[in-house]
Amino acid sequence: MPDTTQSIQNVEQLLHWGERYLLQANIYLGHGTDNAWDESVALVLYGIGSKDHGSQELLQKHLEDGTIKKIMDLFYTRVKKRIPAPYLTGQAWFCGESYYVDERVIIPRSPIAELIETGFSPWLDGIPVLRILDLCCGSGCIGLASAKAFPEARVDLVDICEDALDVAAINIKRHGLGARVTCLHSDLFESLGDASYDLIVSNPPYVDAADLATMPREFEHEPTLALTAGTDGLDLVTRILCRAKEYLSASGLLVVEVGNSEEALIRSYPDMPFTWAEFDRGGHGVFLLEAEQLA
Repeated sequence: MPDTTQSIQNVEQLLHWGERYLLQANIYLGHGTDNAWDESVALVLYGIGSKDHGSQELLQKHLEDGTIKKIMDLFYTRVKKRIPAPYLTGQAWFCGESYYVDERVIIPRSPIAELIETGFSPWLDGIPVLRILDLCCGSGCIGLASAKAFPEARVDLVDICEDALDVAAINIKRHGLGARVTCLHSDLFESLGDASYDLIVSNPPYVDAADLATMPREFEHEPTLALTAGTDGLDLVTRILCRAKEYLSASGLLVVEVGNSEEALIRSYPDMPFTWAEFDRGGHGVFLLEAEQLA
């Protein structure tokens, strides 16, 4: 543990202390940050109630002893209990914007963000996108970011977990999208009636039994229902593939993240013409299928 008796008087000194402490603790990073410095920044800025990300004025800001202790306690909790930082701050970032999160939902980290930022080009180029379905929505970040990418579209956020939908509703309000985005309680497509969508995007549970057994302690704080999907991780993905065609428009697009279950999916559906997305910022295991390919 770093020496906590060192003289810490300002934000910059506390940031460096936090980085050293996190590095020595060997925590798992992967819930919104990939390095100890960024994790330290997230916790310190939350502790001082600032959205400023690096001005010299902020770095030299004097901190009272009580504030320093409160923030150090935040770091201690992060390390001792292995709670991911977004659950401590109530904030995660997706497509460059802030979303509320707590332990009722998994923390946003899907590479689908890159596809949203490009408007799912080239697959949806020139195609009017008026209805979007975010299946297994969790916090709602994928559907809400998609609503901003397609400002004419109405979006349904669907989840089987009512607690998750409560969090999604908070984010709908936070982003001012209540006029176009709706929460629906449904076991995948079961309660959607005869709805038709131009884009169905999903980050469903896909962790297989072997991966679950070896995941870092940080994942124990995320809802198991949102992570696991049977022995091979394909329980929900198989159901999505079987019924997605019924809910896609003629020119519609299905986008699903399967992560490490990609190989199992290819083995199970060797003749399915999956297109696997490539990402500049890391990530894998996201396939795209056009409606006609699901026939």
